[in-house]
Amino acid sequence: MSDLESLMKHADNRKIADRLTDQFPHPYTRESGRGFLKMAMAKDPPNVFAIDVEGEAVGCIGIFPQEDIHRLNAEMGYWLSESYWGRGIMTAAIRRMVDYGFSTFDITRIYARPFGTNLASQRVLEKAGFTCEARFEKVLIKNGELLDEIVYGIRRATHNL
Repeated sequence: MSDLESLMKHADNRKIADRLTDQFPHPYTRESGRGFLKMAMAKDPPNVFAIDVEGEAVGCIGIFPQEDIHRLNAEMGYWLSESYWGRGIMTAAIRRMVDYGFSTFDITRIYARPFGTNLASQRVLEKAGFTCEARFEKVLIKNGELLDEIVYGIRRATHNL
């Protein structure tokens, strides 16, 4: 809960919310932050982490193991404060989360699903070793606009732990 103030400061940004699912609220309120932190701290082993720069939570990254027939897969989601874009922070965070995911969970694949319009996120995933697996045209709706969904993945067999 000590990250609540910095979380609210950095998460309350329309540019970030526009690049994430509708579950990420805008405006980002104190109540939103408390609910998110409560959820993030509930898992054991932990699967959601703050991205910390000089003692301040400036973003978040999480890995979400799937269930049933998808149980060997985990989805990864992330965001970073606009103030820190373009500095290599997210690429480093993704690489660390991939290492953590493969060493902590019984999974063989980690995937992420950026919007087709989010070229920066696609580049970050590629820099972190992910490959584009699929593109689904006009299957998402965000702010009244139909968007492509891109699926990127990395597999344990091709990842060096």
